[in-house]
Amino acid sequence: MELTTVWFVLIAVLWIGYLVLEGFDFGVGILTRVLARDDRERRVLLNTIGPVWDGNEVWLIVAGGATFAAFPEWYATLFSAYYLPLFVILLALIVRAVGFEYRHKRTDEAWKRGWDHAIFWGSAVPAVLWGVVLAGIVHGIPLNASHDFTGTILDLFTPYALLGGLVTLSVFVTHGSFFIALKTVGDIRHRARTLGLRWGLVAAASAVAFIGWTAARDGDLAVWVAGGLGALSFVGGMLAGRAGREGWAFTGTAFAIIGVAAMLFLALFPDVMPSTLATGTLTTTNAASTPYTLEIMTWVAAAFTPIVIGYQAWSYWVFRRRIGVHHIPA
Repeated sequence: MELTTVWFVLIAVLWIGYLVLEGFDFGVGILTRVLARDDRERRVLLNTIGPVWDGNEVWLIVAGGATFAAFPEWYATLFSAYYLPLFVILLALIVRAVGFEYRHKRTDEAWKRGWDHAIFWGSAVPAVLWGVVLAGIVHGIPLNASHDFTGTILDLFTPYALLGGLVTLSVFVTHGSFFIALKTVGDIRHRARTLGLRWGLVAAASAVAFIGWTAARDGDLAVWVAGGLGALSFVGGMLAGRAGREGWAFTGTAFAIIGVAAMLFLALFPDVMPSTLATGTLTTTNAASTPYTLEIMTWVAAAFTPIVIGYQAWSYWVFRRRIGVHHIPA
């Protein structure tokens, strides 16, 4: 396997890890304004992701850095074309992070309510826009022979891209609901599971349409298989949720995200930035760094990736216990 293909696969794995882990983060952030009935329940939800949310964002940082180093042309064209959506995502992530850190600094209700809105919108906006961006990349955008974006903002928000945004939003909320049910006890656990099943219907309908649209456009067997496995995983997660098996329900939605994300990267390969014009398409070959750069990056990744994954897995194990309202002081 060529190093360009190896790094395309590694970047895909990094994005898939980010979507799975940050996906339930976004879902929990959205549900703080939907599921929680009072401040103590809201604090329960925030405490379910408190020890891990910032570690989950490391996957995004590494994915961006790997793209910049391995495929600089892809990085440059992507950030140039999607400058506004990516800037909004970055702003939302910053506001969300500040909300997590500052919400508890004061006790008055207006202060908390303001940061609660920051957490909600800082979770909802990226949940939609990441789907728009990823689907838009697969769909293609107008690029000239110099790989410069020649379209308008409307070219980034095609019906296919908007459907992708609906899929990520609804799947992340479902994913987050089952994570809350897995991490809590008492009434909030049961309400989270019920809400996950309801949102799962919206997610299932939009995901089936999106998977079918993607597979029909590409026609490759691997794309059909990845999308089909993602759909079956989601159905399995929903059935597990109905049976009260939150662990399996969360596993099912996680594998559904893996399947759909893998489908997108399989549909994209060997391109990394398709053009809707006759010229301008970027591929793993013409967007890559030099072979020497990729070789050095491969050795570095082989040395440090297991350490990062091991540390993050350990942190999830340490904070594996369920929590409830009785753990939160009045």
